[in-house]
Order: sequence, then structure tokens, then C-alpha cells
Amino acid sequence: MPETTSLGSGGGSYWTVGDDIVDTAAPDGPIETRWDRRKFAAKLVNPANRRRHTVIVVGTGLAGGAAGATLAEQGYKVIQFCFQDSPRRAHSIAAQGGINAAKNYRNDGDSVYRLFYDTVKGGDFRARESNVYRLAQISTQIIDQCVAQGVPFAREYSGLLDTRSFGGVQVQRTFYARGQTGQQLLIGAYQALSRQIDAGGVEIHPRTEMLDLIVIDGRARGIVARDLVTGKITPYLADAVVLATGGYGNVFFLSTNAKGSNTTATWRAHRRGALFANPCYTQIHPTCIPRSGEYQGKLTLMSESLRNDGRIWVPKQKGDTRSPDQIPEAERDYYLERIYPAFGNLVPRDIASRAAKYQCDDGRGVGPGGLGVYLDFADAIKRMGEDKVREKYGNLFEMYERITGEDPYKVPMRIYPAVHYTMGGLWVDYDLQSSIPGMFVIGEANFSDHGANRLGASALMQGLADGYFVLPPMIGNYIASTKLGSVSLDDPTVTSVVGEVTGRLGRLLEINGDRTPDSFHRELGELIWDECGMGRTEAGLRKALARIPELREEFWRRVKVPGDSGELNQSLEKANRIADFLEFGELLCIDALHRAESCGGHFREESQTPDGEALRDDERFAYAAAWEYTGGAPVLHREPLQFDYVHLAQRNYS
Repeated sequence: MPETTSLGSGGGSYWTVGDDIVDTAAPDGPIETRWDRRKFAAKLVNPANRRRHTVIVVGTGLAGGAAGATLAEQGYKVIQFCFQDSPRRAHSIAAQGGINAAKNYRNDGDSVYRLFYDTVKGGDFRARESNVYRLAQISTQIIDQCVAQGVPFAREYSGLLDTRSFGGVQVQRTFYARGQTGQQLLIGAYQALSRQIDAGGVEIHPRTEMLDLIVIDGRARGIVARDLVTGKITPYLADAVVLATGGYGNVFFLSTNAKGSNTTATWRAHRRGALFANPCYTQIHPTCIPRSGEYQGKLTLMSESLRNDGRIWVPKQKGDTRSPDQIPEAERDYYLERIYPAFGNLVPRDIASRAAKYQCDDGRGVGPGGLGVYLDFADAIKRMGEDKVREKYGNLFEMYERITGEDPYKVPMRIYPAVHYTMGGLWVDYDLQSSIPGMFVIGEANFSDHGANRLGASALMQGLADGYFVLPPMIGNYIASTKLGSVSLDDPTVTSVVGEVTGRLGRLLEINGDRTPDSFHRELGELIWDECGMGRTEAGLRKALARIPELREEFWRRVKVPGDSGELNQSLEKANRIADFLEFGELLCIDALHRAESCGGHFREESQTPDGEALRDDERFAYAAAWEYTGGAPVLHREPLQFDYVHLAQRNYS
């Protein structure tokens, strides 16, 4: 029988504990050869037989675009979906600073093993060694693939590809295209996808949103989607389903994500049986433009690459409101350089974010409300000249000036941490297959590679690695190993799922209450940010878990959604997504409550070192937490993490 876990008097049972789970797809033996051996052991599909098989790919960002293009190139029939008006509008386009690869072009001691080590350590020892090593291996292939596609990476005067550093490392392994790396990489994937669309290998459905998963005989066999222009609800069937739908950072309302980013696809799959792993692992990015007012609905990221040459500081004197040019050097605290002399301004994101919060909480913050620290380029301009700084960071500086009205060539930028990336996601095995056979999850939508904190410039690396190199052979292995019966649109399961989707949308329209969907989203986001943001306490998490069910009940009683479902209706889109956030937000807080340790981006204030750093509890929590949906208290399944190649240790960046 599952073990029931209750916290607090009158708090009820938040979760139960089920059996441990094991990643049975992961090979054993030397870590250096695991991926090659897994690929060789995977069954193949004859090229002539591939065109008889259909794969659904949901999402057209770097992971989804790369996957759709590659699978179609191999001969599979691909049906692909995005809710944007074009695959080029996927949120991957917003990534700025770069993409990691262990090519060691700088001859500064980098290697596949060092990238593997940095990633495991940067994730605070909460990621699988096998997955991370594979990612480091494939990183070198990604750069060659993208250069062949014509991605205009920055180059040195000699013509060789240029690199720079990112947080949590001491080598220069990040390849970049000014501050537009995500955009340029996405164009490369989009070109490959467009070729297959034109050739007939990919059937593309823009402005179409997945609203549920179809599971027949225990296997993922399709999705139900809504045309966002006409409102038409349609089921689509396939032999396998791939989710490449990004993360859940918008549960916080204010984040660096595009406003359309949501968790509906992964949450609907979770409700159909897919385990959701480590939802409490959310990344707070240290280099964002501070919030400017209550009216704001989104935050803007300033690339972590700025920390290569910008110096972060606050006034030593509390409450110092002088303009930065009036504060002499002796009265400035370059606190990251002081506390972490080995890494300085390039400590990992979670550490830099908490350090900024500590300074602001202590009264040394700058700007409106004291919620900001300075990112200063005066030394870099003096050292390199303004033209060189403009060459490396010009578009980022322009973006900052347009948003704030301040010229960062003349005055320091003001930055503050904000929600950016989510390390948690649907649980997958080494083959990227979820706990629902036939459903694969790639990119930010899965949990597999980053542990409790993602190193900068590794998101693009994972998305392209999954889409171009890992998923295609594993899809083939699944199809070749599985006897897939035929399914039809009049199957009772298909009809039932379509009916559930239609009924849910109809229910939202019928409420006709007195509160907008955005008002609920803002209240939920502020609650989760306050109680499950940069700092988390047992009392605060209990408070959130008491309020979220109340807010959810109020939502289904008071939300107002005008219009109807048979037309373009963005209020209906928002309401449906927010309904899922109201369910997911509870699981996020439950996961944070159960993990009574600090690790990476999950900082429980009860668990910290005397210096205020995250304090892990490896004896009790060295596992991935995979949650099963029940409709009531979720069931926790633990996947123990084993470290044979990286020694478990307290992270030290000083």
C-alpha cells in the first residue's frame, strides 16, 4: 500500500508514496560508450517502411523543429503543430547568449568530460550521469550541423568560430551569434523544416493548439487540437507522439517567457498517465530588467553573456540613492567578485540570483523599490573601446535602452532576477520516452539533463541534441519493436477525448462570471513567486497549498470568457491554459514542500549553509521525484540517482 504523507495539523494528505522507478533504457558499462552502444542496440526501420508510419510532433521550437525536419528527412510522415502563426515565432527565438559545445577551440582545457562534469555540478548533483554525458558528447556535432546549415556564428578575425564564457564554468565553450543565437539557430532548424514541408514530408498546422492526448491500449496514438482561428476541434492519429512544447515558467505570471508559453500539452499528458518530474526545479535568471510597475505582464531577459564583461555591484551604504556615477569605487561592493573570487561574475545562475536578492533584502538595492543591482560596462568600454563592446553586445544594449530609456554605454544597466527556465518536466527514460509508451518528450518539456539548475547556454544545446540526434533513432527503435494496431477516428476513445475537450471549453464559456482570466493568472503567479520563488519555506508552501485550491474553485465559479468556441477567441485560449496552471501550480508547491533540502534553483530557507548557500541532503533526496496523477493526492515515485563518475560534494565556486 502507498505510504500517506501529511504535513501540518488540518493540512490533509498532500501526497502518497508509491514504488521506486528505474530507467530501464539506460545502458550500463563505461559512460563514454553508453550512447554508441544504445544506438547500435536500437532496432531500425527499413527506409521503405518509414513512409508507412506517422509521427505527430507538437511544437516547432529548436527541439520540435529539429525533430520534425529530421524525422521527415528519414522518410516518416510527420504531422506538426504550433500555436504561433509560423514556426519562426517559437519562443526559442528569444534565446540570446549562446550554445555550449565541448570543442576546445580555445585550447583552455575543455573536453567532453569537463562539460559533463560542469553540467552535473552546476545542476547540484540532481541529474542523471548517463543523460548528461550523452549531451556533452553530442554538443560537438551540433555546431557542425548548424554551421552546415549556414548559422552565422560569430568568428574571430582569422575566420575561426569565436567563443565566450557563461556562468558556472572556467573555460570559453559558448558559441554565439551576437545576442541573437536562438533566433539564428531557429532559422536554421526552420529552413530544414520548411524543406520538408515543401517536399510533402511534413504536414504543418500553425495556429493550432494541442488540448489533449489520445491514449489507446496504453499507448499514445494521437492528440486532440483546436484551430485557434476557426475554433474547430479535430483529433489526429499517429504511431507515436512527440511533445516539444517548452516549459512551465509562466505559472509565475511574470517571467521571461513569451506570453503564449504554457503547460497545457504536458499537463494534459500528465493527466493521461505521464509522470511529471521535479516540477519545483525552476530557474531564476539573474540578468533581467527589473519590474517597472503593476501594469507589467512580462519581464525581459538580458543575456547572461553580459556577465563576461559587465561587473555587478551595489552601493556599500544602505539606502544610497545617488546616481551611480556619483558613487566612487571605494563605496561600491562588487559582491560576486568578493564572495566568489574564482568565478566572480560568472557563478551559476542560481547563486548569482540569490546573491542579488540578499543585497536587495539588506537594503543595498538600486532603482525603484530597491529591487535591482548594477551591471556596469564602464571598465569594459575603457579596456576594449565602445566599438568592440557594441560589436559583441550592441543589439542587447539597444533593447535595454528601448525598454528603460537609459543608455547602458553611459550608465550601468539595472538588473534583477526573474523566472526564466524550468528544469522539471515530464519524466522520460534514456530514450526520451515518457511513462506512456509511444509518447516522447524533448527539449525543455522533459526533465532529463539539467538537474536542479541549468548552466547558461545549455538550453539550446539540449533542444538541438534531442531533436536532431537523440530522438530519431529512438523513435525508430520504438516503431520497430512495437506491434501497432490500426486506429480510426471513430474509435470510442477518440470520441470520448474529443467530447471531454469540447465539454471543458463549453464549461468555461458558460460560467460568465465577473473576473478576467488574467486576474486569476496574476494572483496565482504572485502567490507562487512569493512562496515558491527564490526562497521557499515550509510555512510559505503550506500557505500556497491552502490558497491554490480556493483560487481554483473561485476560477471555475467566477471567470468570465466572452465570445464562443467557434471563432478566434483569445480569452478562451487564456482561460483554458490558466485552468491548467491552477492545477499544475499545486503540484509545483507539493514537490517543493516534499523536498526538504536546498539544491540549485530550489532553495529551502530551512536548509542552508552558514554562508547562505544551498545545503543538499543526499542521504534523503538524491533522487528524481516523478509524480503520478490521481485526481486527488498525487503519488510520488522516486528514481534514485547514482553517481559513479562525479563525486558528490558541496558546490564551491569561491
